[in-house]
Amino acid sequence: MSKKIKVLVHGTGFAGQGHAEAFRYAGAEVIGIVGRTKSVVKKVATDMKIPYFGTDWSQALADCKPDIVSIATPGGAHFEPVKQAIAAGCHVFCDKPLTADGHTAKELYELAEDQGIKTAFAASFRYMPHVLHAKRLVESGDIGEPLEVECISHFNLERDIPFGWSHRREEGGGRLNNNFTHKLSIITSIVGEKILSIMGEVRDDMGKAPIVNGVHNFKTRRDHIPADLNDPSLEWGESNVEWSYNVTAKLHSPHANKPVTALFKHCGLHPRFTEDYIALYGAKGAIYIKGHYGSGPLYFYGASKKWEEVKLPADIATDVPDGEGDTERNWRYLIREFVKDIKGEPVQPYLTFKEGAQYQQLIDLIRKNDNCTNVEHLQ
Repeated sequence: MSKKIKVLVHGTGFAGQGHAEAFRYAGAEVIGIVGRTKSVVKKVATDMKIPYFGTDWSQALADCKPDIVSIATPGGAHFEPVKQAIAAGCHVFCDKPLTADGHTAKELYELAEDQGIKTAFAASFRYMPHVLHAKRLVESGDIGEPLEVECISHFNLERDIPFGWSHRREEGGGRLNNNFTHKLSIITSIVGEKILSIMGEVRDDMGKAPIVNGVHNFKTRRDHIPADLNDPSLEWGESNVEWSYNVTAKLHSPHANKPVTALFKHCGLHPRFTEDYIALYGAKGAIYIKGHYGSGPLYFYGASKKWEEVKLPADIATDVPDGEGDTERNWRYLIREFVKDIKGEPVQPYLTFKEGAQYQQLIDLIRKNDNCTNVEHLQ
């Protein structure tokens, strides 16, 4: 494919604008953008110099005839637009979660497979530089046979952030959809992609949130917290999704003789005492990466019997795309690979709707909250 690839973006917020910039970075042409509100989509398109804009997705598909569509709306709004894009023969880049439940996610995966459509699933924090370094260390045998993994994070999110899609399961909200997807992607990229078993529990620590008009960009929602939360005229919306989770999984690793145990603990609303981290323990050594998504630095424990910071290899550092933040850089990394693949260039495997559907089915299982055994009868 020698011609410039044309992209149509669905979503005008932080993700929509980020996807558009990432596709431009990869050399594609962003020819159109679609949003819910006419005034908003017009402003975004004007500011970003995107020639086509509108509020009708079906019409935009027909008018623009894109090679790729980029889905950047909340997860609960993914199913129908992706289904229409597949029917139109477009390749699809979709942010996480793929949909709001495992059944619809599996349906999209199967539709794309049947139509021969290329897909990419943006649980993209596996492209953090120190995560790529950890993957290399494990593959080279530096920690020996991997045995277990820990992912611990406490976000201390404001309890009074305005009510929206992140509070509702049917709209793609919840910490499993918007945190665990990245954590699982990170760990499987390092240890091995095959997930053997999983169990977990979730908890809604939020309960309710104030309803506020005018919140458009997810990243700036904190700016809209009401000044007076005791105002009697203030309306409140109910949360029906998890804000904390504890998950244990067993993963097959080509570097280990036995399944690797992975622990994922995340508290969205609770304060952290020390830094969030990702740790991998092996038979000969261990890796510790600071940060909930592995932002670094990376420390190694080996023959010296002490933790030592390890510098990021130059080739990994130079391969990291430019970008304002980690999210934007990781989108650029995955989109760069996706565009190369569509052009027929060789690339390393990346996450597709296959994993997106699998992750959503796993989340459905975890949300059942039925893994504990009642022991009240034991003496």
